[in-house]
Amino acid sequence: MYDIITLRVGQMAANCYLVVETKSKEGIIIDPGDDAEYIIDTLTKRGINPTAIIATHGHFDHIMAAFAIQKTYDIPVYVHANDIFLVGRMRESAKHFLGIDTDPEPDVTPISKKTLHGFTMLATPGHTPGSICLAGDGVLFTGDTIFANGAVGRTDHTYSSHIDLLKSIQSILSLPARTKIYPGHGDPTTVGKERLFHVQ
Repeated sequence: MYDIITLRVGQMAANCYLVVETKSKEGIIIDPGDDAEYIIDTLTKRGINPTAIIATHGHFDHIMAAFAIQKTYDIPVYVHANDIFLVGRMRESAKHFLGIDTDPEPDVTPISKKTLHGFTMLATPGHTPGSICLAGDGVLFTGDTIFANGAVGRTDHTYSSHIDLLKSIQSILSLPARTKIYPGHGDPTTVGKERLFHVQ
């Protein structure tokens, strides 16, 4: 059993998820987009021992706090190999879009297996070439692939693919209807609800 704690962080209001094993208090951090002090303070106050950071994709608004958290806890930061180039652009992108300076990019470990800390990694390219979802026990962390109320990730970047995104969304919608979706921004939803917005 695990608990899911949602922290909305940064100017882009990204969802950072703390997924914590109920008994051991060990957990993973998904998409630490900003506000490292807030995330670390929450971990400390709740007695959580983080063992890894996993980014659903390499966009700056999902990883800006990763460096500080990685250095604090000496834990790996996992990113799909196809998105590592975006991690290298993190500081440049934050400066361009938000006008802020950030910490250096974290040291990243390419995801090399289908199972990460008890979750199944699903490759869901489209928004970025290395976008992933994390599936486990009736939940799915989707990053910026799919959101509530029919919204989907943008594909107007040069490295994005609308066709790949549509395929990824169809794979998500093939999961059980009760699967709870935790997106990278906004409120949770379910596969069943999102099927109403997408042509099968």
